[in-house]
Amino acid sequence: MLEDFQTLEIFTPSIFDIAGNLLVAFVCGLIISYVYRFTYRGPNYSATFVSSLVLLAMITSVVILVIGNNLARAFGLVGAMSIIRFRTAVRDTQDIVFIFFALTVGMAAGVGLTFVAIIATLFISLIILLLSATEFASRDKKQHLLQITYDGSGDHQEQLQKVLKKYCRRTNLVNIKNLGYNDELEVFYHIKLRGRKKAEDFTRDLNGLGFISNVNLYFDEAE
Repeated sequence: MLEDFQTLEIFTPSIFDIAGNLLVAFVCGLIISYVYRFTYRGPNYSATFVSSLVLLAMITSVVILVIGNNLARAFGLVGAMSIIRFRTAVRDTQDIVFIFFALTVGMAAGVGLTFVAIIATLFISLIILLLSATEFASRDKKQHLLQITYDGSGDHQEQLQKVLKKYCRRTNLVNIKNLGYNDELEVFYHIKLRGRKKAEDFTRDLNGLGFISNVNLYFDEAE
């Protein structure tokens, strides 16, 4: 029976099949690595990990080509892989997702399912990009505390509101205090900015208003 397993091999891939499968794995792995680079937000970005995603898809494709339909090779590969010890800890859950992503696409390319590999890569990459662009996983209560000291006379309040509407999705007046001289007011807002990188431009525009004497923006939550 073992001999039957060893001889169970329906086809032998040609050099064109091998080259085609590797090319598909390379292109898909390249797309996956670019998506990872674009969507990664953590502090531990690794250039070697990004390049490894491309190689991982290609190597998985080669492994599938080597195994083919031979059960003996499959069991032998499991035994060989069990000897290897991977001691590098994966710090980010997203890294694990991309590793499985590259492995799965490499397997599809290895068995010749070209359309499955390409369509899956494009579709899953699109979903990842959409989740990242819409900040799907971010908590809705990502607010900042804004403290402003300004001259409350004239149309200054109207000018201030224009800047707030330009940069803030939502504003909530928390406290207002009259400092007792020259109509100067100290106000506190809870705000939600329209973008992560708008804080510097926001404070710069506020300081550019001539009637504002002090601006402080406090980050209630780490971004």
